[in-house]
Amino acid sequence: MSFRPIPVALGASAAALLIGLSACGGGDGGISGTGVMRLSLTDAPACGYDQVNITVEKVRVHQSTEAEDDEGGWSDVVLTPPLRVDLLTLTNGVLEELGQTALPAGRYTQMRLVLARNGGATPLANSVVPTGGSERPLTTPSAQQSGLKLNVDMEVQPDQLADYVIDFDACKSVVRAGNSGLYLLKPVVSVIPLLSDAGQRVSGHVDPAIALPTTTVSVQQGGVPVRATAPLPDGRFELYPVPAGNYELVISAAGRVTAVMTGVPVQTTAATTVNQASFAFLPPTSAGTTVNGSVSPATATVRALQTLTGGPTVETFWAPVDADTGAFQGTRPPGPPARTPYVAHATPAYTFTADAAVAGLYTLEAALDAAVLTQAIDTATPPADDIEFIFP
Repeated sequence: MSFRPIPVALGASAAALLIGLSACGGGDGGISGTGVMRLSLTDAPACGYDQVNITVEKVRVHQSTEAEDDEGGWSDVVLTPPLRVDLLTLTNGVLEELGQTALPAGRYTQMRLVLARNGGATPLANSVVPTGGSERPLTTPSAQQSGLKLNVDMEVQPDQLADYVIDFDACKSVVRAGNSGLYLLKPVVSVIPLLSDAGQRVSGHVDPAIALPTTTVSVQQGGVPVRATAPLPDGRFELYPVPAGNYELVISAAGRVTAVMTGVPVQTTAATTVNQASFAFLPPTSAGTTVNGSVSPATATVRALQTLTGGPTVETFWAPVDADTGAFQGTRPPGPPARTPYVAHATPAYTFTADAAVAGLYTLEAALDAAVLTQAIDTATPPADDIEFIFP
């Protein structure tokens, strides 16, 4: 079974690509009957790219995380023709629906996205366009064979629609190999249940002066971004879908201190609007300090965390690691982060307070699988030498 795309608007919801899955096998996991699974693809902001293109040929799901490619029980949908998508267009309210279909009811724990191969034709099936540069191939060897493997937890109930969104973080998923000039796809993907179109969203405005592709607005828990986006040119932003809970809203913009709003609630029944355009957020200026370093092996990841007085801890940047050399670089402001608690229907505007006690203080964190190495830094007095992380 195949589907052709049908453009659909979802109001102000975050952009998504809806994928219907065609059942062609699989057990019922102890649950009888048939339900409907529907999946959406969305994206977080990208670092230094004007386009990140992928071409999806097939989507597969299975009820076992250990299932191999040639085992029975897979449920597939083949996209005819294959769908080429610029991930960076999937933000702030665009949806492209492919369809939906019945699946055996039960829990699905493995998903694979199979991408098309890059051939001699143009445009390339999978590619990136670096900001200010020309289109370059995006190398996706594993995706062209068995598919990008995702461990998921998706429940399909009999006679019900199960909606899930695949959050494909282009910024963290594209890795440059400096010496070779290659761009590699190492997917950072999460799957979020979509329970309501009315809720699960946080919206607001940043000042148009920082409404740039390099600005990131995110909701975080425990220092981990759950959803992120770049603002639209007028400053409006919307984060959707976000699981119900309480979050920190974090704004990171070049040449500005980090702004943090604590205790932002997300519900399934209603949207959360943090401010109006007339009271757009504009964090104070602060010239950035560049931090350089390297990590070995180069498959590790590096990010910067900042802990506010009394908490919370927030992620302030993710440093791309060169796949060949392990080198990384990031810029962080030495100025004090600005913070304020969320207040429903705040009038006329929020007052952000400078957290002077933690000005310029960050923790660099390198991670490799379950292992983590950290280094405290002060961007007011940056280290004279590059920071080096070496995993045993």
